[in-house]
Amino acid sequence: MVQIISILVLAYLLGSIPSGLIIGRVFYNTDIREHGSGNLGGTNTFRTLGVKAGLVVTSADILKGTLATALPLILSVHLHPLIPGVLAVLGHTYPIFASFRGGKAVATSGGVILCYAPFLFATLILAFFISLYITKYVSLSSMVAALVAVIYVIISGIISKWDFPLLIVIILLASFVVYRHRANIKRIISKTEPKIKWL
Repeated sequence: MVQIISILVLAYLLGSIPSGLIIGRVFYNTDIREHGSGNLGGTNTFRTLGVKAGLVVTSADILKGTLATALPLILSVHLHPLIPGVLAVLGHTYPIFASFRGGKAVATSGGVILCYAPFLFATLILAFFISLYITKYVSLSSMVAALVAVIYVIISGIISKWDFPLLIVIILLASFVVYRHRANIKRIISKTEPKIKWL
């Protein structure tokens, strides 16, 4: 029991590492929470600090989810890997190290999926970039990928075998991603949401 609790706490703390805040302050002398959307995630890092910083932060945020999900295997503890993965997503979104103001759960959720279902992760990356190419909206493309994840898991369950823990977690994470993007949805509707220019 102590090991399980330790893993859950560690997973949350891993997720709480504010990659965007650290990169911004250490290498750019900038608090990205004071610029753009005020968000600590990869999208605002791209917008505020540029492509190089954005790639580093996004990669780090994905890795947090992947590592947290792998903790039960690494430490040989009998615990479903998706549980610490979800804790890492909560840590990323509400980080104790950054006044509980974090990202929008997309990259770290992706990291959880990367560890648990790599082919699903590859499918979501493809869906994200296809949507991004068509719409130029990062926020909308993130929500499209979340919807594709739900559809993918349901279809996989119908065709082969149901993975109910994955189904439940994907529905929760997808709903959370949409919830975290509610302000973006309003801006998309009002056509005030920024579009990318590099794709």
